Amino acid sequence: MQLNLPEADLRLRGNGATREIFDPLRHKWVHLTPEEWVRQHFTAYLAGAKGVPPSRMANEIAITLNGTTKRCDTVIYSPGLEPVAIVEYKAPTVAITRGVFEQIARYNLVLGTRYLIISNGISHYCIGSGRLIDHIPDYREMTGE
Repeated sequence: MQLNLPEADLRLRGNGATREIFDPLRHKWVHLTPEEWVRQHFTAYLAGAKGVPPSRMANEIAITLNGTTKRCDTVIYSPGLEPVAIVEYKAPTVAITRGVFEQIARYNLVLGTRYLIISNGISHYCIGSGRLIDHIPDYREMTGE
């Protein structure tokens, strides 16, 4: 599916009846789902267009929220390794609803980041300072440097 993101140099392979994509942040092959397709394009966009060093991004970060383990799709860290942004991905066919905003806001109760970013590969949203902003910030803006 065509995304509203720049082309990315992604590694794909067939593995029996399933397809896999290489996640350079996790250093492993993962099952290729529509959400994973968005994740890999978006992290490439963050690294390429927004200057986020790959060493300051991590995928599938476990947090404990109300006694249950949840996973943040991507967390972006400052040079001092403080979390500065959470990114939540959905498949391109999944609408970004109020529930998605509430989900990422709950995750932020644990991490306390400056930015919350949501993308389904077609539409992208960013909340900064508690309000919707009109762009995805670059790494310098995210870190306040």
